[in-house]
Amino acid sequence: MRIAIAGGSGFLGNALTDFFLEAGHDVFILTRRKKKSVRNGVTYIQWLEDGSEPERELEGIDAFINLAGESLNSGRWTEERKERLLMSRLVAAEEAVRIMKSMSVKPAVHIAASAVGFYGTSNEKTFTEENEHGSDFLASLVRMWEEVSAKTEAMGIRTVFCRFGIILDQTEGALPRMALPYKLFAGGTVGSGRQWVSWIHKEDAVGGVAFAIENSGLNGPINFTAPNPAKMNEFGLAIGKALGRPHWLPVPGVALKLLLGEMSVLVLKGQRVVPAKLLQAGYRFRHPELSAALENIFKN
Repeated sequence: MRIAIAGGSGFLGNALTDFFLEAGHDVFILTRRKKKSVRNGVTYIQWLEDGSEPERELEGIDAFINLAGESLNSGRWTEERKERLLMSRLVAAEEAVRIMKSMSVKPAVHIAASAVGFYGTSNEKTFTEENEHGSDFLASLVRMWEEVSAKTEAMGIRTVFCRFGIILDQTEGALPRMALPYKLFAGGTVGSGRQWVSWIHKEDAVGGVAFAIENSGLNGPINFTAPNPAKMNEFGLAIGKALGRPHWLPVPGVALKLLLGEMSVLVLKGQRVVPAKLLQAGYRFRHPELSAALENIFKN
């Protein structure tokens, strides 16, 4: 297959690229910077710059994956930054839609990144793909993001919204920050410890995307989370166990609110999300249990 990836330089994009190349597919990475291909099977194509016309080089692709958007956890959520977080996603999604609309032969599937933040937060509810969106900043951001990406449905392109939970990886994403206090023998419960963490091992995030591309019966929102979400206290205990470190020094929620501001919602609140559609479609998780997933990550 010929697969385009926008946002292909992020850690999930890199992992997907490696996976698809190993499977013998051709990968086209959309990037703002002009870049010559340095890997067999990879073509870099400029986009989101004046004069760029990526559609000219993407005719005949089979799948378009859009992961583009500014990281949520790279700074305090000032009003200016919240606007950037939103616009980085909407602009990229609109451009992805424009590219596919301009193609004479459309890709068979559009894989659009999304997030479990769609549902809002709760300590009591369990969310599947059937639930409505929440009302906080993240829920509103994700809802608008999906609304733009959904425009490809009217073109007859099968469109999948990947509502990712926290993607676990040893060197990138949220897990290294969560693990650092434990490595320093200072790990412990964050906030109340009762907030849910809906997580997914990077290998299952990659495997799930490949599964969604290959299975024509999958469309619309799909939760990309492991089938066994965990409470934050359980998550911390599992990190400590995997690293052979104690879980003893609590981090008060009020301290995180002072340090992170509104962005503290990423660690102080959560939602229990289950991957109903992936399970119903027959996807077999490589890492369904948290303790085993963390042990796999930290031993590698």
